[in-house]
Amino acid sequence: MSDRTSVQVIGWREWIALPSLGIESIKVKTDTGARTSALHADDVERFTSRGRPMLTFLVHPLQRDRGLEVRCEAEMIDERLVRSSHGDQQLRPVIRTPIEIRGVLWEIEVTLTRRDVMGFRMLLGREAMRGHLLVDPGRSYLGNPSPYRRKKKRKKKKAHDVTEQSE
Repeated sequence: MSDRTSVQVIGWREWIALPSLGIESIKVKTDTGARTSALHADDVERFTSRGRPMLTFLVHPLQRDRGLEVRCEAEMIDERLVRSSHGDQQLRPVIRTPIEIRGVLWEIEVTLTRRDVMGFRMLLGREAMRGHLLVDPGRSYLGNPSPYRRKKKRKKKKAHDVTEQSE
């Protein structure tokens, strides 16, 4: 883990990495109102390894794209009752994993849940940001660049697109 103590400024949405889960890049929405971070996970299965509670789960890092999936495995460190912004409560498994932004690594706690209806696959809560990040709500994507960014094709001008005005 990095021993860098400077606080980084990030935007309200960012690309981050979860290297120990094999997730090179996932778009997150920062949420200072949420205490704990939440990650969208499918097919969550519990098992025990060497007496420790473990989880396997699938993550689809890209919004609206189920083609890319990452199978993850992590130790379950807790189960927490989490209240949504709508007031609903849900018991969620909690894992601890390193997060990486601009080459700086630190560990965060993340709950696993279904975020199908949400626009972002991950919510980055205030406990994960504390001491490491400040949010500039007027900016986006100040951290890691997206490896998925598609290059826009430039439209070529055709001869008939250019008109000359004659007097």
